[in-house]
Amino acid sequence: MSEKFDVIIVGAGPAGTACALTCARNGLNVLLMERGEYPGSKNVMGGVLYRKQMEEIIPNFWEEAPLERTVIEQRFWIMAPESMVTFGYKGLEWGEEPYNNFTVLRAKFDQWFAQKAVEAGTLLINETVVTECIVEDGRVIGVRTDRPNGEVYADVVVLADGVNSLLAKQLGFRRELKPDEVALAVMEVINMPKDVINSRFNLEDGQGCTVEILGDSTRGNLGTAFLYTNKDSLNIGVGTTLSSMMKAKLKPYELLDYLKTHPMVKPYLAGGESAEYLAHLIPEGGYNAMPKVAGNGVLVVGDAAQLVNAIHREGSNMAMSSGRMAAETIVRAKNRGDFSEATLDHYRQLLHESFIVKDLKKYKDAAHTFEHNPQYFREYVPMLNKAASKFFTVDGTPKRDKQRDIMKSITGEKGTFTVMKDLYRAWKVMK
Repeated sequence: MSEKFDVIIVGAGPAGTACALTCARNGLNVLLMERGEYPGSKNVMGGVLYRKQMEEIIPNFWEEAPLERTVIEQRFWIMAPESMVTFGYKGLEWGEEPYNNFTVLRAKFDQWFAQKAVEAGTLLINETVVTECIVEDGRVIGVRTDRPNGEVYADVVVLADGVNSLLAKQLGFRRELKPDEVALAVMEVINMPKDVINSRFNLEDGQGCTVEILGDSTRGNLGTAFLYTNKDSLNIGVGTTLSSMMKAKLKPYELLDYLKTHPMVKPYLAGGESAEYLAHLIPEGGYNAMPKVAGNGVLVVGDAAQLVNAIHREGSNMAMSSGRMAAETIVRAKNRGDFSEATLDHYRQLLHESFIVKDLKKYKDAAHTFEHNPQYFREYVPMLNKAASKFFTVDGTPKRDKQRDIMKSITGEKGTFTVMKDLYRAWKVMK
């Protein structure tokens, strides 16, 4: 019989590595399998790492982790074709310990994170594809890989294999995802001198800024774009649901090119040199698309469990927390000598008691509502920009008259009842 481990984890992203590290620290024999050349080679996210959830796994991680910048400012742009309404927050307290969040490059960070798991006792095997789970008498007992004699066994298998988890599908844990439950994000890393970045974003050395962009960045389709500062590069990207792309007949690279040449964005990128181009599927279905996450001898974590809060651009933090909770559940099961679904269901309970499922529940209907009501992006965003332009133009018109004219222009185009109904619908799914 092939070698047996306490835990096999499929996928060395934030969820899988967090699980491996926590299990190994608790004395378990852990195998972490990654299909890429190294952890991070196939992992993509905009590039923001949240401090709180990472600190729960590695205290004071910022003292040694390969971080880019400490984020001290978050900006939001609501863009029309030739204008934008902006708001945000800049706080110098975010640049002091224990910090708020950081920008990272996944290729660097994931390797460092996985190495921490290795140092704790995890066996990491790269360039290995897990083709299926081995199931015996209704229980997962191991995995089959593309390597010669590639069967490996364990008490528990953790599926951290991403949004389109074929292994969870094979087990019947999830249904086929709908096009409006998956987003395709494309991102480019653009090299730029540190001093130029500091000047353009009004930053000091080590300080970072994130920009979230709505509206014309996705050509009026459901989705968002982003612009993040690294030490000597920028991450720029855009994502929208597959259903929106199909309806609008958009190609991902066309959407990114449109964003890069947008008059509100182009000056920030001037003189930069393209270094890397990446694309990645992101789960958008949220609570309504969550699969079964615990079975006999198996758990599902991170993107494979659809744990992404698109409204607040949270994914990696949910992934890490889910990996840690899965590990705590496995340690508990090991102490009991029981890896049945009844015991491993403790993980599902932890998820539902945490911020993860509570937040996913809060926004469970948001994506569907905005997907099927495109007026929020295509009509109200231009209206907001026109209203701002009119209000801030100094032309001798009394401000009270301006306010009245703005309200007339908004309600006149759509009707007061329609506007109020749309506002109420948006408030209801976001409250």
